[in-house]
Amino acid sequence: MFNRTDDKITSSQAAVFLTNTLLGAGILTLPRNVTQAMQTPDAWITILLGGAAMLGIVLLMVKLCLQFPGQTVFQYAGKIIGKFPGKLVGMLLILYFIVVAGFEIRTLAEVTTFFLLEGTPSEAIVLPFIWAGVYLVLGGINSIARVFQIVLPISILVLLVSFGVSLRLFDINHLRPVLGSGFLPILRGMKTAILIYAGCEVILTLTAFLQEPKQAVKAMLGGIAIPIFLYLLTVVFVIGCLSVDSVVTSTWPTIDLVRSFEITGFFIERLEFPFMVIWLMQMFCNFSSFFFQASLGISQIFNVRLKPVIFLLAPAIFIATMLPRSLQDVFTLGDSIGYIGLGMFFLLPLLLTLIWMIRKKGTKGHA
Repeated sequence: MFNRTDDKITSSQAAVFLTNTLLGAGILTLPRNVTQAMQTPDAWITILLGGAAMLGIVLLMVKLCLQFPGQTVFQYAGKIIGKFPGKLVGMLLILYFIVVAGFEIRTLAEVTTFFLLEGTPSEAIVLPFIWAGVYLVLGGINSIARVFQIVLPISILVLLVSFGVSLRLFDINHLRPVLGSGFLPILRGMKTAILIYAGCEVILTLTAFLQEPKQAVKAMLGGIAIPIFLYLLTVVFVIGCLSVDSVVTSTWPTIDLVRSFEITGFFIERLEFPFMVIWLMQMFCNFSSFFFQASLGISQIFNVRLKPVIFLLAPAIFIATMLPRSLQDVFTLGDSIGYIGLGMFFLLPLLLTLIWMIRKKGTKGHA
């Protein structure tokens, strides 16, 4: 398998691919992160506003990609800003994808150790998942998309069922007063609300694999709309059931909500274990997406075969995974990734689009 984009996917697969890339560890900590930044129950407003901003960014990314059919950002960046700067941008993206892949698999290991396999060394959890990722990514984007199509509906179903049975704990007063402290807390929380969409950068490569590029806008907007809806639902239910004070002091507030009730007489009385197992699969999908992006980038920038790159990248991801020494370090790394991602999906497409428009206009004027 070479570094071309011959392995095509449908628009629905592309939407699922983007959704799976965005839905990872963030949903387990999002209510705490946003509420800590705001100290008010208005986090749901912030999520909506952040989501609206992301729709605009996604549209910009897709429009840029459509100017270069069948090419990823690793290939067309050099045509816009020059060969060397284009490779430099590509290498920064690859480094970012490697760090995010390591973060996701480490968070997966932390959740597993904390709730399921207490006392198990992180390495013993991390290594099997990385090798499973290698196996999946070797199959190419079509194989990855097919796995994502299986996992995503199950993840959404388990999440919705968990929220549905938690309705008896829901108290609308936990979400009041609306805008009780004005708009200033909303602005403080916007940063955190936008950071959870780190991963949108995959659009810069994903569009090249579409069977029908004309469906790209529809596919990508659909792919971002699902996470916006699920993030909004998560914040509303977690804060509505647990209250602002409880959410702020919880490490994994979404899991704490699922652990806080039992369904008497149901064949599964406690939903936390199926929820965690399914969400570990979701986090693995998230990791696999970034693993694929990093492998593809190296393959295309250096014009080498993809398969050897995947094997060589596995140790690099393992090192990135084991760099944080504690759970606090993992959360700090997550915040740093968010800030870098903010630059990646705000500045990168904006700058590339502006430079491309200027060069295109200059070429027309010269002609």
